[in-house]
Amino acid sequence: MTTTHTDRIPDPAKSPERDRLPLLPLLALTTAAFMGILTEALPAGVLPEMAASLSVSESAAGQTLTIYAIATGLSAIPVVAGTASWPRRRLLLTAILTFAVANVVTAVSDSYLLTMTFRLFAGVAAAVVWAGLVGYARRLAPPRLQGRAIAMTMAGVPLALSLGIPLGTFLGEIFGWRLTFGLVALISALLMIWVRASVPEFPGQPRGEKGEPILGALKLPGVVAVLFTVAAYVLAHNILYTYIATFLDANGMDAQRDLVLLVFGIASVVSIFVTGALVDQRLRLLTILSSGLFLVAAGMLTVLAGDPFMLYLAIVLWGLGWGGVTTLLQTAVTDAGGDRGQALLVTTWNSFMAGGGAVGGLMLSMFGPESFPWGVVLLMVPVVLVVIGARAHAFPAKRPGIEGPA
Repeated sequence: MTTTHTDRIPDPAKSPERDRLPLLPLLALTTAAFMGILTEALPAGVLPEMAASLSVSESAAGQTLTIYAIATGLSAIPVVAGTASWPRRRLLLTAILTFAVANVVTAVSDSYLLTMTFRLFAGVAAAVVWAGLVGYARRLAPPRLQGRAIAMTMAGVPLALSLGIPLGTFLGEIFGWRLTFGLVALISALLMIWVRASVPEFPGQPRGEKGEPILGALKLPGVVAVLFTVAAYVLAHNILYTYIATFLDANGMDAQRDLVLLVFGIASVVSIFVTGALVDQRLRLLTILSSGLFLVAAGMLTVLAGDPFMLYLAIVLWGLGWGGVTTLLQTAVTDAGGDRGQALLVTTWNSFMAGGGAVGGLMLSMFGPESFPWGVVLLMVPVVLVVIGARAHAFPAKRPGIEGPA
């Protein structure tokens, strides 16, 4: 590994504070987030065809998503520690290259084992992306706009879910699932060129310098409260979202699945833009509203899901609550725990995202689909209480270094 040229590494301490966000670099980071989610979730839209080509059951093909999420969650802390000295752009480019290679292998492989192996590698690459994007966004933006920079960067996540996955599914139906994965690999390759051309290099931790242990961030005020919020919120969301088709079918909405998901996606995008505009000054208020809206939506679904109008209203409230939560919790944990808190969030987020499918499956087999919103209510009530109560450090009235109300 060659030494990075110092003339390509800006020194934020010596750079004058900018009044505007650097759009091209931030949009490149947004696209990296988009590709991470697209690479993870694309198999869900082409699962029957993928299973047939690999000569496995649909359940086995579905594990291509599980192994990705587990790899991301388990590798976040060791990967962050092991690559601390790497130049940041080089690390990001390596992760995107891994996405490209994994998608190429998926597109051409007839071996289930080979496909799963490279899905695992892609999951590890995703841990690199998620652990580094927020820190990169913060370093690119002046302090008063850091929340907005994070919002722009993390917008790639819901955009991939609401637009990328349906588009990938549509292309898979027309051209076949293998060509779709090939196109995703091509986009990843083009993204590498974009990142190399527009995103500045930042140095990693100096070699030989021992950083603070990542788990030590758990002792910092506010970190545990944020991670609890992440765990319960993500688990609640994925219990319901993973089995949303089953829940809709049970309530006579099987013919309107696409429309329901479209409404959810639109509401999520609206939430992204609102969060991006207000997060720097209103982090606490937005987090309370986000968790409160999801709780209200779940409460409505427990007793009113049989009414189509009320169901759609609940879906809108859920989308408005969920769309900005990535930005809100990423910002909160970084304020409280820095990059170490970010690594812990990646592990927590992906572990409980993977757990949503398992817990939801148990609820489905034991209590039926009507139990999903009740489970969400049980999880979200303590989330709301923690967010409201953790005023001193986790979700303070005023963010550190930010002027004005929160």
